[in-house]
Amino acid sequence: MSSLSLALRDSSTMLRRNLLHARRYPSLTLNLLLTPVMLLLLFVYIFGGAMSGGAGRTAYIAYIVPGILLMTVGSTVIGTAVSVSTDMSEGIIARFRTMAIHRGSILIGHVIGSVVQSALSVVLVAAVGVAIGFRSSGAGVLDWLAAFGLIVLFALALTWIAVGMGLVSPTAEAASNNAMPLILLPLLSSAFVPLHSMPGWFQPIARYQPFTPAIETLRGLLLGTPIGDNWWIALLWCLGLAVLGYFWAASTFDRDAH
Repeated sequence: MSSLSLALRDSSTMLRRNLLHARRYPSLTLNLLLTPVMLLLLFVYIFGGAMSGGAGRTAYIAYIVPGILLMTVGSTVIGTAVSVSTDMSEGIIARFRTMAIHRGSILIGHVIGSVVQSALSVVLVAAVGVAIGFRSSGAGVLDWLAAFGLIVLFALALTWIAVGMGLVSPTAEAASNNAMPLILLPLLSSAFVPLHSMPGWFQPIARYQPFTPAIETLRGLLLGTPIGDNWWIALLWCLGLAVLGYFWAASTFDRDAH
């Protein structure tokens, strides 16, 4: 077999392994999925009246759902960090290294599996949003395709970072703690309140972190509001994080092999 054929075959095998593992042990995925769902319900039904600034709960639902969707991605990939760390600590990856399989397929299987799980989690959370009143106004087919592409690219970028975190974490608990900023960062973004309502000294922190431009882009695509320069900033963040995460994970993986 050619090197490419071998890589594709082994990567698909590792992908099936990770998806089967997620299906047989769904508790971690469900626990991580509950976080954005609970925050969505909490902010809409408990804080929605105050947070909407008089615009009404329906308007606040439309505002908050795009941020919650990307928060779902950050929450889901924590499971990837835990899964990679568990494989490392239990010696499964060490055993894979002794087998005649393509080395990169081990990480690729984790990454693709995580992106698939992130997409499914986003669909489930979006369904909850629709159930409580979210409606995508002004979005056409191209807008939906662009929104889906943004979510997948964002999930890919965060997954590579999560894989790197999992490889450097000695235990699953440490991996979960190391990846916690992926849930905390959306709380410090424009996911729940507009940037102009934040203290002036804090606005640059919220504006130039990865989640805010991605959230504003997704919000614009789904609601038909102006996106401005957020789309290319979000794209740069996604590409930068993906490249950083890939080289971090690959160098750590190769170093641990020796």
